[in-house]
Amino acid sequence: MTPSATAPTALTRRMDAGLHWPERLPEHLAQVVWRGDAMANRVDDTVIASGHAALDAELPGGGWPCQSMTEILHAQSAQAEWRLLAPALAQVVALGGCVLLIAPPHAPHLPGLHREGLRDDRLIRIEAQTPAERLWATEQALKAGCVSAVLSWLPQVRPEQLRRLHAHAGRHPGLLFVFRPLRMQADSSAAPLRLALGLGAYPHPLQVQIIKRRGPAMAQPLSLPHWSAGLLKLMPAEVTPSSPPQLRPLSPPVAPTPISASVIPVTATEPSPHHVALDRLAARESGILS
Repeated sequence: MTPSATAPTALTRRMDAGLHWPERLPEHLAQVVWRGDAMANRVDDTVIASGHAALDAELPGGGWPCQSMTEILHAQSAQAEWRLLAPALAQVVALGGCVLLIAPPHAPHLPGLHREGLRDDRLIRIEAQTPAERLWATEQALKAGCVSAVLSWLPQVRPEQLRRLHAHAGRHPGLLFVFRPLRMQADSSAAPLRLALGLGAYPHPLQVQIIKRRGPAMAQPLSLPHWSAGLLKLMPAEVTPSSPPQLRPLSPPVAPTPISASVIPVTATEPSPHHVALDRLAARESGILS
């Protein structure tokens, strides 16, 4: 007898039951099981709040993960990284930690970072020219364990090298941020958390797209304020980013008024006696006349 097409088979019953199998596990096991369509919020994960409430709501655990690697992809370096990470790094410094910068593309602006809570005596900058030097410095910083946050700019790195860094990050108690070009978005990466970072149109908010996380896919990018409260206090009201600048409309072009050219006739007159005398003197000096 052929079973009906609508009758549930043993396989479909097992599949339906499997959709709810984490709830059927003992509590101590269900807490460590993560389903791909749900946000991973393990109680034993250590995170540091990003300082952006909208972003924390989208990050697994509610902040930047420690003992893990976070990859930030951007189209242009030194454009928005500090605005994104400064609140979290300020928390690290306030707790007595230090921040290590490995091969940043530009020298950090220390007075500006100080106003964000990042004292210059807690910032360490390492110059590394080649990809091998950058990787080596990053690994040594993760192994040392005395650095609370590591920021490493790695424009040239292979997938297997990222896996190695992620393994070292798992034994590092602090934060690890790796910066790479946006064109590497389609490349494979061992980072559990990957973000694309850029600036939007005026008033240029941070545009953050989470392209990989332990949770469901993100449909829309986040728009985060780009201007700090301290900077807004110093800006005149007419240039604050609360509203776009008001531009005056250009006046329509005015047709030029034609100018009628008048010709003034010049009549030839007889040379004056003084001119005749001067001409004779010049000719005599030049030897034309004797």
